[in-house]
Amino acid sequence: MTHQELYRLAVLAREMSYSPYSNFAVGAALLCDDGSVYTGCNIENAALGPTACAERVAVFKAVSEGKRGFVAIAVAGGPADSAMPDGDCFPCGVCRQVLAEFCPPSLAVVTKNHVTTLGQLLPHSFKL
Repeated sequence: MTHQELYRLAVLAREMSYSPYSNFAVGAALLCDDGSVYTGCNIENAALGPTACAERVAVFKAVSEGKRGFVAIAVAGGPADSAMPDGDCFPCGVCRQVLAEFCPPSLAVVTKNHVTTLGQLLPHSFKL
């Protein structure tokens, strides 16, 4: 699967976003080493703390299905009233740490205009 194809899946996942408080819809698509893909969208809550980011939803779905090998994640985000994100949306700090728990530093992180690695985004992740 190409990075562009993975990004398109993130854009589609974004359509499921529940983001009435921020009006910022995010979708993510996580590519596993066996070729399977898990998607997620951000799911907000009025109390804010229980809000889940799209990247974490995708990772937790994959892990809950027994997946542990990940190759790339694509993230698409922007105003909920816009059909297509017009810029880049990178994982937040919490999502970067969750990704670091399950993914190698070489994990490709794909946005609309960039491809980087998790190691570049979070060079000093917390590890026990």
